[in-house]
Amino acid sequence: MFLPMHKVLRQWSDRKKKVEAPLFNSYIFVFIPEHRTTEVLQIPGIAWSVRHNGKPAFLHEREYKAILRFLETGLTIEVVAGADVEEGDPVQVLDGPLKGAIGYVARKQSDRFMVLLEGIGQAIRVEIMPELLKKL
Repeated sequence: MFLPMHKVLRQWSDRKKKVEAPLFNSYIFVFIPEHRTTEVLQIPGIAWSVRHNGKPAFLHEREYKAILRFLETGLTIEVVAGADVEEGDPVQVLDGPLKGAIGYVARKQSDRFMVLLEGIGQAIRVEIMPELLKKL
């Protein structure tokens, strides 16, 4: 099971506090063969499995590693639904903790670097200086 968590700032009426929250709201990743998907759906609290092209969606190894790298940087990250992603130029990070990572730049906000996780229709977005990006 894989449940990536990140720190977020929550506001209550009397205070603000950083708390851990799931990186992908309502997602838990399980590593099982496709034929066992129905067993997972029997677990209380599991409502459905994400499907892509009529088959259970899966997280590619490179996407799993990208999530871990983003979390390890300690940078502020934000998750956006893949449908909201405006595909811009593919880029590679030239320096820093994400050196070598490949993703897309959102057209509206050129200082936002995105890694599209195609298998699950989600993207990770992190602010990064444009001069650290190389157009591919």
